[in-house]
Amino acid sequence: MDAWEEQRFCVGEAGAVVRLIQADCLEVLPALLEPGAVDVVITSPPYNLGIGYKGFDDAAPRDAYLEWTDRWAAAVARVLSPQGSFFLNIAGKPSDPWGPFDVLQVMRRHFRLQNTIHWIKSIAIPESRKLSGRDEDIGNYPGWENDLVVGHYKPINSARYLNDCQEYVFHLTHQGDVALDRLAIGVPYRDKSNVTRWRAAGGDLHCRGNTWFIPYSTIQRRDRDRPHPATFPPRLAEMCMRLHGLSRKRSGLALDPFLGLGSAALAAARLEVPFLGMEISPTYYREAVQRLREALARTGRKLSG
Repeated sequence: MDAWEEQRFCVGEAGAVVRLIQADCLEVLPALLEPGAVDVVITSPPYNLGIGYKGFDDAAPRDAYLEWTDRWAAAVARVLSPQGSFFLNIAGKPSDPWGPFDVLQVMRRHFRLQNTIHWIKSIAIPESRKLSGRDEDIGNYPGWENDLVVGHYKPINSARYLNDCQEYVFHLTHQGDVALDRLAIGVPYRDKSNVTRWRAAGGDLHCRGNTWFIPYSTIQRRDRDRPHPATFPPRLAEMCMRLHGLSRKRSGLALDPFLGLGSAALAAARLEVPFLGMEISPTYYREAVQRLREALARTGRKLSG
């Protein structure tokens, strides 16, 4: 216990505690958490694609990587509550596309796959009418007169592969029967006549479905603005937590066993829900602590511990 470095942040009127620990999750999870203690897990583990992480070998043999995956998945399954949600963000690469599905097969030993969410990082929607005179791509949307290309992706210089503009978020649960607050991340109806025509549309919101467009923020320098090679935006973590039902009105412990730069911690602080995150790399841990400290300072919230 003395070997673990830890910072605690108190957020919100209720004083929800956000804990960040610099340690291996396989050591922390059994030591700190009782079975069923966690309501939501949102995490993005190393992908085993040879990414240059600090403090982790991401080029291990696939069998060794999957054996390690099985161990931490079992640890997560132990602490996830019976009606908890586990949101697993993972991606492959064009030359190694099976990685996410190899991991999913391991997860199948411990969880059921309840939803598959596609995190869209970049999208292109041509305004086709100016080419064909028809509305094949976008439909008849008044005011839409130009092509739309938004978001960010890493260009692939290959004649064999398309640019990879999405990642998976696998929603895993114990039995596949977890009720979700779908309208917590709902979107307004474009056709407002639906609001008066359908009883279920009375709140002017409908389920956004399983394609979530969440672009990265534009950065000027990767080493300064995003010093981790594989992060997800805080908004992705916040949407997962809100979908499960966590909010200022309904608290519950959220967990990220692979904290990285602390995006899930930022989301939990914004929602004022208790959070536990752990990161094995001292470099990334310090970055996560600093990001959270700066974010809370901007909102006038306080740091304790």
